[in-house]
Amino acid sequence: MTLLDVSIVNVALPSIEGSLRAGSSQVQWIVAGYALAFGLVLVPAGRIGDLYSRRAMFVAGLAGFVLTSAAAGLVQSATALAVVRLAQGITAGLVNPQVLAIIQQLFTGAERGRAFGAFGTTIGLSTAVGPLLGGAILAVFGEEEGWRGVFLVNVPIGLVLLPLAWRWLPRPERGAPRARLHLDVVGLVLLGAATVLGMLPFVLTTGQGDSPARWLLLVPGALLLVAFVLWERREGRHGREPVVDGELVRTPSFSVGALVGIAYFAGFTGIFLVVTLYLQSGLGFAPWQAGLVQTPFAVLSGLFAQIGGRQVSRRGRGVVVVGLVVVAVGLAAADLVAASVQGTAGAIGLSACLAVAGAGSGLVISPNQTLALADVPPRVAGVAGGVLQTGQRVGSAVGVAAATAIFFSTVAGAGLSGQARQAGAREVPAAVQEVFGQALSHGLRVSLGLVLLALVLAVVDQRRRVGHQHGAHDASVAKHRVQ
Repeated sequence: MTLLDVSIVNVALPSIEGSLRAGSSQVQWIVAGYALAFGLVLVPAGRIGDLYSRRAMFVAGLAGFVLTSAAAGLVQSATALAVVRLAQGITAGLVNPQVLAIIQQLFTGAERGRAFGAFGTTIGLSTAVGPLLGGAILAVFGEEEGWRGVFLVNVPIGLVLLPLAWRWLPRPERGAPRARLHLDVVGLVLLGAATVLGMLPFVLTTGQGDSPARWLLLVPGALLLVAFVLWERREGRHGREPVVDGELVRTPSFSVGALVGIAYFAGFTGIFLVVTLYLQSGLGFAPWQAGLVQTPFAVLSGLFAQIGGRQVSRRGRGVVVVGLVVVAVGLAAADLVAASVQGTAGAIGLSACLAVAGAGSGLVISPNQTLALADVPPRVAGVAGGVLQTGQRVGSAVGVAAATAIFFSTVAGAGLSGQARQAGAREVPAAVQEVFGQALSHGLRVSLGLVLLALVLAVVDQRRRVGHQHGAHDASVAKHRVQ
């Protein structure tokens, strides 16, 4: 639910604009506010879960998400919806770090890989199936008020999950000493401010008349990040517990895994928005039709996440490398189709290419999470999960901003509007389809470049691991000869 709400709202935006008479700035905040708040609370939520109770944090976040979803579906103004979306993002951020931490707590070895495979399936399906589910809800409830169903559908699901979570999630061990709830407030404020200032220019990028001044926010964001690092070192030297444990930062598998995750989420998240824009604006597809084209990505991603989860314990980083190569091949093929084939045939070809990319994606997300957290001590698993997912949210914001900016600039350069067309595909002139195909091609190249960056990082890490294994083997042989 929490990950679906990142993307599903995009499909409902025309309905929201018409029903609430929302202006462009309000629409931006309805989308961006959720992503910003989500990314802001991930690390502190993981920290509190580690210190107090992951089960309690999960249930509290889920209850809040149900309440804010109900509020979002019942609001009567665009401003109120933007405010509620901020609150909804906060509650989503409370839930997600606990999931990774609980998996880390309950499973080890090959079992942990399979558990992360299930988690990867969830990520792949929820990220890619958003347009299809959103389109289906709009088709059922109607264009005028159908957007309310996008939020209200969370309520009955959440009410079923709450008692199950309270009953099944692990309680803190009886008799175990309770950790003192010490929070590094200064560190949290510095990290939160740096996260917001770093994400804001990207999440507010639409590619249509955006003010260049927004990029100036990156300067104080970078300075605050430096201040956060210096403060955390100071806390460690004085024997206090920092927000991000120094042991976590010094773990190579975690650091590389986090970087691979940032680059990959920057690449693959932007795909769905530019594909949706192309199908609805350039070909005139209905929202549910646009979602149907992207469904093979979700299905193959879910299936191969299970395979990746089983293989990662035996093949390690090689699984991620193979997955990234397959994603790159799928995106390169999609680029060729978008640039040369339009209409229904182009949509079918695009769907097939996305299916290939989806298969590769299933071999990337969950295996990379498994490898990144493999050497992380369970006591800081919540913080580690929060850091990983914050990086993913930042990467997603960067990738979506870059891909959509290129898409809209290509469309605008041809003298066309980027507004979605609600007519059927047959009523869209061939020349317009061709322009939008070129725009999609350019957007996909941005995504492809980011995926290739993730591939380079994964290959470097794989070579490091192989070298480390050979070094350990040579040392063992030398020791045996001496003996």
